Amino acid sequence: MSINPRTSLWAVLVIGIALIVMPLAIGLPSKASHGQTMIDQFRPIMQKSAVAEASGLYDNTFSPLRSVATGGVAAAGEIPGMMNGLAQGLHMTPAQLQQFLGQNYPAMAQLLGNFPKLVPVFKQVPKGLDLYQPLVKTMQNNVTNYAEIDSLPSFRLFTWFFVIPGALLVLIAGVPLLATRRQTAAAVAPAHVS
Repeated sequence: MSINPRTSLWAVLVIGIALIVMPLAIGLPSKASHGQTMIDQFRPIMQKSAVAEASGLYDNTFSPLRSVATGGVAAAGEIPGMMNGLAQGLHMTPAQLQQFLGQNYPAMAQLLGNFPKLVPVFKQVPKGLDLYQPLVKTMQNNVTNYAEIDSLPSFRLFTWFFVIPGALLVLIAGVPLLATRRQTAAAVAPAHVS
């Protein structure tokens, strides 16, 4: 059984048209452009040195703050009693103690005064650390993957990787099909009688 060359040309034409239409139908130009924008915006963040710095900050700076935050929540409730105890031990009124601390230890006085306001922040620290840990780990595990994706041609070109071959297939199949159609039409056309 042999395949009719016209049938093969029609199949090539349909494939060519599909290669042109499908990327446009699924919105590939817009999606590819958004993908490239994302890759471009992640580039500074996903560099090996930036990921190492973020990981170091998470592990060596932010993670140790968990115990400070947990202790801060408990300490905020103890501050009024501590201030009263200090005032009594120093034979001062609470107002005199506040004034004494403000004059001699202004940073400590401000910290103690702000502690109750920081309780809502302290309560969020463990949750924040738990939330960001997978992000940091994912960044660490994907530096190489990101570099490989970033080395690809621009995603904005992806539509053309389909449309150009599709257009070539349409031309390759369309020209012979059109020529055959013209030959058939010329052979069937009645001769002009004069």
